[in-house]
Order: sequence, then C-alpha cells, then structure tokens
Amino acid sequence: MEIIFNTITRERIDAVTVFLGQPTLFVNRMRLVKLAEEHRVPAIYPLADYVTGGGLMSYGVNNLELFRRAATYVDKILKGAKPADLPVEQPTKFELVINLKTAKQIGLTIPPNVLARADRVIK
Repeated sequence: MEIIFNTITRERIDAVTVFLGQPTLFVNRMRLVKLAEEHRVPAIYPLADYVTGGGLMSYGVNNLELFRRAATYVDKILKGAKPADLPVEQPTKFELVINLKTAKQIGLTIPPNVLARADRVIK
C-alpha cells in the first residue's frame, strides 16, 4: 500500500476513492486510513467503519439496516419460506459520514453545504 500512496503523492493526485470489492482493503483499513492521512490525501471510503477509524469520509450502505433486513429473511426461512421464493432486495438507506478531525489534520475544509447533508459528523 505504501507504493500506491507514494505514487499518489508523486503524481499529485488530488483524492482517492476506496471501493468495497477488496476484502483485503477492509482487513487493512486502519493502515489504509493512516497512509491517506500521512500523505495528506483526501479519501472517501465505502463504509463508516473507515471513518470511525480516522478516515475522512464515507458514503455507502447502512450496515445496521442490511443486518436488520437479513434477520427478516432468516425469520421467514425459519418459518418455512423457500429462499428461492424470497425477493432480492437492494439497499435503500445510504449514509454520508464525515470526520472533521481528519479534515483538519490534512488541511481540508469541508464546505458547510456538504456538512449539512451528512448523516453523521465526527468532531
């Protein structure tokens, strides 16, 4: 990961987006967050877990809501429903989480209109 951030710094890339598709990124999220902060690179992550761990911001599904929906499916299956008969659902609740402490550490000002849209702001 250090090589990636050295390249980002050398190429003067303004920001990065981290995608959920790689389990290794989630497992190493604290390292990833730390590297983004050390290189002063604004990064947006797919899950709030990155932001509560010091990342700048995230926009993605609300995991708690997904787990609640999964529990509903488990309940229906345990009561006899066939899994193949249950509809496939898409997430309906997304959340924007911003960490102002991290923004300050990397010298970034978050515009007030973006803060107003955030579901959670970590100070």
